[in-house]
Amino acid sequence: MSRPESVRRVDLEALQARFALRVTARLEEGAQAMPHVASERLRVAREQALQRARQLRQAEAASVAAAQWVSLGSVAAAQGSPWWLRLASAAPLVMLVAGLIFIQHLHQQAEIHAAADVDAALLADDLPPEAYRDPGFVAYLKQPPP
Repeated sequence: MSRPESVRRVDLEALQARFALRVTARLEEGAQAMPHVASERLRVAREQALQRARQLRQAEAASVAAAQWVSLGSVAAAQGSPWWLRLASAAPLVMLVAGLIFIQHLHQQAEIHAAADVDAALLADDLPPEAYRDPGFVAYLKQPPP
């Protein structure tokens, strides 16, 4: 028969507690048998480690507080700021979009002018436009000049 899950968990916790007590007792015996110089070194090292941990926790708490302050400040600034300040914060995005549209317009105009120049050269040439579609003429153009 299998035992219920809660009974197994209680047995496991009891075993872990007994093991922890045995390990603690053994470490205590070893600490008492240790020379005084070594135990003092360990005590000083332990105090230094605790001090470093406190400093890290304080620095971490300060950085978290600063991040919260910045995020709260930006939310408060966005909600309580005058309309002209909100408009000014959106101006760079508007300028970027306007610049991209302007660049696209210039590119299209350049393509139109290039196509018009090619068309004008074809129409002003002595050869008729049908000659450029002739496969023999294309082969003639690919030959090196004499």
